[in-house]
Amino acid sequence: MRLILVAGTTATAAIDGISAAGANPRLMAHTPSADAEIVEYGRPVRAPVVPVSPTGCPTPAAITRAARTLVGFETLVVDGGLAEPTGAATVSVGARPGRDVREADPVPTAPGAFEAARRFGERLPDAEIVVGETIPGGTTTALGILRALGEEWSVSSSLPENPGSLKAGVVADGLAASGMSPGDAAGDPARALRRMGDPVLAVVAGLSVGALDAGIRVTLGGGTQLLAAAALVRHAGVEAPLSLATTSFVADDVPDLPLAAGALDLGLTVTDPGFDGRDEPALASYVAGEAKEGAGMGGALALADRAGALPEVAGETLDTVATLEADDGS
Repeated sequence: MRLILVAGTTATAAIDGISAAGANPRLMAHTPSADAEIVEYGRPVRAPVVPVSPTGCPTPAAITRAARTLVGFETLVVDGGLAEPTGAATVSVGARPGRDVREADPVPTAPGAFEAARRFGERLPDAEIVVGETIPGGTTTALGILRALGEEWSVSSSLPENPGSLKAGVVADGLAASGMSPGDAAGDPARALRRMGDPVLAVVAGLSVGALDAGIRVTLGGGTQLLAAAALVRHAGVEAPLSLATTSFVADDVPDLPLAAGALDLGLTVTDPGFDGRDEPALASYVAGEAKEGAGMGGALALADRAGALPEVAGETLDTVATLEADDGS
């Protein structure tokens, strides 16, 4: 069992009001690099910041790390277009940071990264993998992918109030810039990724296609960004069994998630980390609707539940957050 975290960036995240995956827009580019280090080492080692939302909600990477500490699953980080360096050891598949999705060609490296990730995925030695992501702004590019493929499903948000109208407007501008209408990329995931996506989705989808073709069991560990990745896999013609493991926070935010999973023939696992009724701000912010998912959190929680360690995740998360706060203040 291995959790693979694909970390990258898109300039779409810089659009005001799109993402809460960073204390401010200037620091947001460091979030994926820091998330990778937290999952690997339990703290940033090269990234200059501990990722938090503008209100101080800690990164989901802290929860993924807590689950890893309890369960002991292996991890691997794939560079899905990082804009800032990370101290975590990474596998490169040629992805580069994505540009603003409102540009005509925001991810020119997407087709090559997809294919390189596919070849990597089919050579993995694992019987089962969980694939997660960390990319600020990724739910907006996920919406772009879904619309380009002709899928009508909703996406979640790292913000308590989902800026759905803003995202829809950004996607409409992106489709217009690329000379596309909804559904124009149906059956053509490379076109959807290059014109309306981000490099992380290219790598996640390619890696998943390769692994599934090799007979490896694949669980997409995340929220509606991973739903978009699943849509890419299906539009690539892959019919092998595929699962989505997400959090109760995403499921509460996206009521049509079970319908979407059914339409894409996905097994769906929803895990509640048990943060309700806790007074600690680090946990209460999730209950209030911040973050919801990311950095493989849904997949990691599912693994903790499978191992019987789910009741301990909240306490271990607080320990991880305490370590991060101590480091950030030193």
